[in-house]
Amino acid sequence: MLIRKMDIDDLNQVVALEEQLFTSSWSYKDFLYELLENDFSFNYVIEDDLKIVGYVGVWMMYEQAQITTIGVAPDYQRQGLGRNMLETIIALTQKHGCEMMSLEVRISNDKAISLYESLGFHKETIRKNYYQDNQEDAYLMIKRLEV
Repeated sequence: MLIRKMDIDDLNQVVALEEQLFTSSWSYKDFLYELLENDFSFNYVIEDDLKIVGYVGVWMMYEQAQITTIGVAPDYQRQGLGRNMLETIIALTQKHGCEMMSLEVRISNDKAISLYESLGFHKETIRKNYYQDNQEDAYLMIKRLEV
């Protein structure tokens, strides 16, 4: 498996995976904006024999980083790929001098919350009605980074 920077040629596979994983999914246009226009955005994919099986995006804004999206194909979940991508992103943001990383996660997503906590994230607060598809609340989770 290879983790590498996301490029435009990956977007059809990434968007298909995003739509498979999430009811409130990012569009092709959303990912395109992140790749071409958002100078704070860094996006990576993990591939297996040229098939995109996971992706992660992060905004690095000075001393802060925010995970914007992360997903792993259902057939590849529970194999450590999400952890691998997050560890890669954490190391990247530390290298760029970020001191803190944040993300939002559905309060019902126990698997993701467990993964994030195992990597040192903690629940900071609840964002009420955060998700547009069903108004579910989200935890804002924070991790202090070593620089």
